[in-house]
Amino acid sequence: MDAIQDQTTFPRVTLVDPREAYVKPPFPDQKKMKMPGSTAKMEPTPDHGEQGYRGSGKLKGLNAIITGADSGIGRAIALCYAREGANVVINYLSEDDDAKETQSLVEAAGVQAKVVRGDLREESFCEELIESAVESLGSLEILVNNAAFQLTADSIEDFSTEVFDRIFKTNVYAPFWLSRAAMPHIPAGGSIINTVSIQGYDPSPYLLPYSTTKSAMIGMTKAMSKLAMDQGVRVNAVAPGPVWTPLIPGSMDEEKFKNFGKDTLFKRPAQPIELAPLYVWLASTDASYVTGEVFGCTGGKTPY
Repeated sequence: MDAIQDQTTFPRVTLVDPREAYVKPPFPDQKKMKMPGSTAKMEPTPDHGEQGYRGSGKLKGLNAIITGADSGIGRAIALCYAREGANVVINYLSEDDDAKETQSLVEAAGVQAKVVRGDLREESFCEELIESAVESLGSLEILVNNAAFQLTADSIEDFSTEVFDRIFKTNVYAPFWLSRAAMPHIPAGGSIINTVSIQGYDPSPYLLPYSTTKSAMIGMTKAMSKLAMDQGVRVNAVAPGPVWTPLIPGSMDEEKFKNFGKDTLFKRPAQPIELAPLYVWLASTDASYVTGEVFGCTGGKTPY
């Protein structure tokens, strides 16, 4: 029997008031970016855990694909996975500088980082992404469907079919294609983790197509978990509330993102690092009895 861990080796935990843990709005004036946005142009810069996150080997030796991993929540997940010992495939759409920064953070943890640029709206690319990851790393244990696209509009007439189609292809079709291609490779004990949203439960009218896709992803998560358990694979989701990422100044008008997150109980948006540990836990053996679940991280806005 293993010896009981000596708790005297740990320093006392210092509690932090969550209302004051990170920056609050109003945020400085900044120009609306072209989607998908740039981390370097954001003020303040999002916190992905660069200075604070310390791993403990929870994912040692595992291989993970994370979509939309160049910035925001995806970058924070990649950093945390790497510091927990996992090799990471970093998929992104077009922000090369952001992707290189994520790659540097992953490699600094002493694990492999494979960077793959490509458009998830293409079924063939989704299939190639899975196959290339398995070929280069030797196996695949974790798939994180995190990439998403959104645009805002003030009336239903302003949402074109083209925009609606792009949002659905990125947010719903791609996770389906990726999961379908990944399932033959993921062993029992592996995980698929989806990023959904509070918008799937409490939709904002100016995000109508995005909200609709996130409702669909909640249903997909729960249905897929029942199919995937036939081979011992767990499928879960994380539902963020407002999070300070390039998606915000990249898709919202200045009046919306200047006070972004002020309507939460914390009076601020989350930073990406505040969500990433949920993805670590869901991928680890600590969550061995968890599947078909959606975990909210909404700043107290969760309506379910």
